[in-house]
Amino acid sequence: MLRMIPRYPLKITARELHARLQSEQFEVTKRTVERDLLSLSELFPLVSDERDKPYGWSWAKDAPTFSLPGLSHNEALTLAMVEQHLNTLLPASTLDQLIPYFKAARQHLSSIPQAERTRSWLNKVRTVPPTQPLLTPTIKPAVQQVVHEALLADRQLVIKYLKRGESESVEYRIHPLAIIQRGQIVYLYCRFFDYEDGRLLALHRIQTAMMQEEKSKAPVNFSIDEVIASGVLGFGEGNVIKLEALFSREVGEHLQETPLSVDQTEKLQDDGRMRIVATVTDTPQLLWWLLSLGDGVEVLKPNTLRQSVSEIINRMQANYQG
Repeated sequence: MLRMIPRYPLKITARELHARLQSEQFEVTKRTVERDLLSLSELFPLVSDERDKPYGWSWAKDAPTFSLPGLSHNEALTLAMVEQHLNTLLPASTLDQLIPYFKAARQHLSSIPQAERTRSWLNKVRTVPPTQPLLTPTIKPAVQQVVHEALLADRQLVIKYLKRGESESVEYRIHPLAIIQRGQIVYLYCRFFDYEDGRLLALHRIQTAMMQEEKSKAPVNFSIDEVIASGVLGFGEGNVIKLEALFSREVGEHLQETPLSVDQTEKLQDDGRMRIVATVTDTPQLLWWLLSLGDGVEVLKPNTLRQSVSEIINRMQANYQG
């Protein structure tokens, strides 16, 4: 019964508890469940919501985690890593429910001797960005909670969004479809009003968010994985090109281990460079990446991309003259 009772603000009635116990082959009457709830509330921080009938039971919001059996070393380690790495991707309501478990996991790990292998794992694992580290922008907690709740419930939102460089926010009615984290930025992928095309909104630029009663509408056969594969996170139009370029041997060998595409081909040239051909999405991100390689790459095709790189290099050279 204790395991079936949710944490506040969620609640469960004696009737629901009785039905769940019976479904798990416990032979008990509803009256017995009601008596047991009253007895357990004297021993554990259980609260009854008596504002309306039927009464609902919950664990108090700040109650310590109750677990039978207690957390194992591996469970505590997993919870600690979830707390470190998934804070921005879990629904706010889920995070609220997990806070006592995170606390219990920290307490459990702190009780393990420092040299014990499980505890030491937290000091042996890190995730680092492949680019220049940037500070994470601040997302308003109230906004994040409402956006997550609307996404879970498939409900529309009315938001006020502050565009980059603007001083006043603009109001939109949107259909939230997915949350995507790219580096330090968390984006909300959504549809505006009744338009079919999807848009990306930086979550930290949403000033206010109000959930609506109307259901959100996703495109037919919507797939967030297909959206990502289309190159939307590179802020392009999703056009596909055949990239042909000469890479320095060091960069070329790296791309052999982490290819640009499944159809990538490589050929070592007489000058030591590696000619690589791959089908990729044409996005500004692709252009930024090529420029970041400096003299480690020479774009051969398509000619439009080669010209773009050449023009930027010429402007960069002009900036450093004199």
